[in-house]
Order: sequence, then C-alpha cells, then structure tokens
Amino acid sequence: MIAIYPGSFDPITLGHLDIIERGCRLFDQLIVVVMRNPTKKPLFPVNQRVEQIRHATRHWSNVEVDSFDGLTVTYAKKRGAKMLLRGLRVLSDFEKELQMAHTNKTLANDIETFFLATSSEYSFLSSSLVKEIAKFSGPIDHLVPQAVALDIRQCYAKTPPIASPLIAPEPQPTLESPPVLWPTEKPSGSVE
Repeated sequence: MIAIYPGSFDPITLGHLDIIERGCRLFDQLIVVVMRNPTKKPLFPVNQRVEQIRHATRHWSNVEVDSFDGLTVTYAKKRGAKMLLRGLRVLSDFEKELQMAHTNKTLANDIETFFLATSSEYSFLSSSLVKEIAKFSGPIDHLVPQAVALDIRQCYAKTPPIASPLIAPEPQPTLESPPVLWPTEKPSGSVE
C-alpha cells in the first residue's frame, strides 16, 4: 500500500523522521510530500526542503520525497495512494487533524487518514520551535538532522534577528547626570 506523508517540513525535525521511520514499517511505499503553504513564510524554498528530506531519509529504500502545490487528496489520487499519514503530538494537533481528515473524506471518500502518535521524546517538537531557538543562536542539533542544523545556522547567519522595537533599551548613565538617590540615602562623602 502507498501512503502519503504531507507537510511543510520547514525544517524537517527528528519528530518528522520518527513518523517517517515508523511509517516505513507500516506501508510498502511512503511518499513524503512537501506542500506549499500560502499562509506561511518559509525559511527554506521547497526544492531545498525536498533535498534536505531526501538526504535525511536516504537509508530507507521505500521512501520517496516529492513536492506538490494543491490539495493533498489530488496528489494522493495522482500517485494511487489510499492512505494519508499524519503525526499527532498534542491534543490541539488532534482537533486540527481530525477536521482535516473529515474534510479530505468529503473530497475523496476512498482515501483514509492514518494517525500516528509521535514518540514521547518528540512530543514537544515543532518546526516553529526549532526556528525560534535557532533565530537566537540556541542549540538545535538535538532537534533536527545535522545537515539541516547547518543549513538553519547558515540561514540565520545571513539574516540575524532584529531586536524588538517594543523593548526600549535601558537608559545608560552619563557623566553629566547626577546619580539618582532614594530619599533615605545620603550622598557618599557627606557628613551628618
């Protein structure tokens, strides 16, 4: 049986790879499809995400990586897939994914959605979280494949984060301004 694992994968995380590895054991062929999401501004272009995933999944012989711009069920029909694989981390994922599964069923009654709970060590992990950590030079090597971590670091090195305009810098004392004293304090060197 052919299954489709769709997502934006921007970037692919170890949580995604956990779902892919387990999906490989369940299906004859697993096609990881990088979908274009018009509501998100991606860190990496689609072709780079496809290459990152191909590199990370190269040791699984029944994984194929592709991209598509359109409805997931349209791609599934085109490839003869009868199953959509989706990973679940938290309850809010389930609500969103269940709604999508019901919607897909109205579009293609012959295509089922198969949910896999993410392994507990990745239940907190999301692509957004990885980008947020990397944006401020935090460690991400334990969250994404090594080659992807390098790509992310290079991307943020080219465009470092901008300080928030809502946070005003703390005023710095100048030589002209006298120190501010609390009413109970006496200036140093004063005699009572």
